[in-house]
Amino acid sequence: MACSCSAPEPKSPAPGFRRALWIALWVNLAMFVVEGIASLSSGSVSLMADAIDFFGDSANYILSLTVLSMGMLWRGRAAMVKGITMTVFGLVVWARAVWVVQAGITPEPLTMGAVGLLALTANVSVAAILFKFREGDSDMRSVWLCSRNDAISNIAVMVAALGVFGTGTAWPDLIVAAIMGTLAITAGISVVRHARSDIAEARASEAQPAATPSSSR
Repeated sequence: MACSCSAPEPKSPAPGFRRALWIALWVNLAMFVVEGIASLSSGSVSLMADAIDFFGDSANYILSLTVLSMGMLWRGRAAMVKGITMTVFGLVVWARAVWVVQAGITPEPLTMGAVGLLALTANVSVAAILFKFREGDSDMRSVWLCSRNDAISNIAVMVAALGVFGTGTAWPDLIVAAIMGTLAITAGISVVRHARSDIAEARASEAQPAATPSSSR
């Protein structure tokens, strides 16, 4: 499920954390491509939602790698872009779900299950790599929790595949997709609100030194 992991404070990361983030980034980007293609070929909306989630996590890892030494203003701007993107992708999932309902498409469950299992393996592997950083600062813990929670989403996709296989309808897939799309929208809105607060706070702190000399005269 999409997560609103925050970027770290500008300080040196723990040894190995940067390398772990790079590995997590490439795994998530690869799975975004694989699940994106699989979602289109199988007609599964929940796979599309999970692919978008991989993309969102990739954006988070890029954000963490980029802003390790940047100030709050740039971290807030980067988070704003991420939040807007997450919200738009959640809306895309909902739009796709509505279109599938109208078109009467039933997804192919074997592709859903196989790709869901591959995605689960990828997320468990990333979680294992990040496991030793779980007790670090807030950013280290958040990126590990993201991978752990994403594994739950992968299990949900596999359950949806079983539901489609058992019922012969698209509804299990659509229900899971709707939940994941809603989570992406709500998480995106939360990130945007937090980013606006960070940007306002950063601008206020930048303006403060300039106002101090005049106030002392």
